[in-house]
Amino acid sequence: MIHQFYNDQTNALFRMVYEESAFDRNFYGKDQKEKVLTIAWNRGEDQTITIDNYPYNFPANTIHCLMTSENFHFPKASDIVAWQFSRDFYCIVDHDKEVSCVGFIFYGQPQKMFIRLSGEDRERMNRMLEMIKDEFETTDDIQGEMMQVLLKRLIIIVTRLAKDQYISNELPGDKLDIIRKYNFLVETHYKKEHQVSFYAGQLYKSPKTLSNLFALYNNRTPLQIIQERLAQEAKRLFLYTDKTAKEIAYELGFEDAGHFGKFFKRLTGQSVMEIKKSILPAR
Repeated sequence: MIHQFYNDQTNALFRMVYEESAFDRNFYGKDQKEKVLTIAWNRGEDQTITIDNYPYNFPANTIHCLMTSENFHFPKASDIVAWQFSRDFYCIVDHDKEVSCVGFIFYGQPQKMFIRLSGEDRERMNRMLEMIKDEFETTDDIQGEMMQVLLKRLIIIVTRLAKDQYISNELPGDKLDIIRKYNFLVETHYKKEHQVSFYAGQLYKSPKTLSNLFALYNNRTPLQIIQERLAQEAKRLFLYTDKTAKEIAYELGFEDAGHFGKFFKRLTGQSVMEIKKSILPAR
């Protein structure tokens, strides 16, 4: 079943998918014009979710949040409940302070989060599911506003669970907020801005301050986050498009294809020719 709300004037989109035999996303193919974030809940048994051609275990009764540009596939799609929404429906920039929890569940952690649900949590999520179903079936002038309220409630529930399971109490909230904002800025500007100094300036911090903060939080430096995001996007473009290495280099802000090739080899361990050969049979 697929329920969808779409506002023609604002391009705001909110969708709920459940009990569908097939549910996947190829951002670089048929879904490229549709920029949505996804909250996926596995209500069935353990299964393997494939994200950007890489398999991850998706345990039973857990929630995983997927970024706009991530490609994914579920082998047991009928067990998945998913909520998808665009920035126009639920803005995470203009109202950043109010909905900063969105930033955390999508931008706050370096690793994939599979958020566990207790029996009580599952009951709460089922109630949310039923309330959103009811709202999709109620067509009136305030339907969009009501669904925004429900989505906000859903995000808050998921965020609280994620923070309890993935965040150490040793890291103050204001420090965590800086990390979240940094990750969001990188996601927004990484194709043009490759230096930490740009992001430090946006956050009114020094590059050294950011480095010290990230050293406390995880084992990746601010520069590694930028470079790994560039390498990740390069892999996606090689895998899901027919663009040449030169075109990909230009799209990712590299003026010289040779420099891009060396960068890609250093970050991924594969040369441009090697990754092309590995992808060719799959196509």
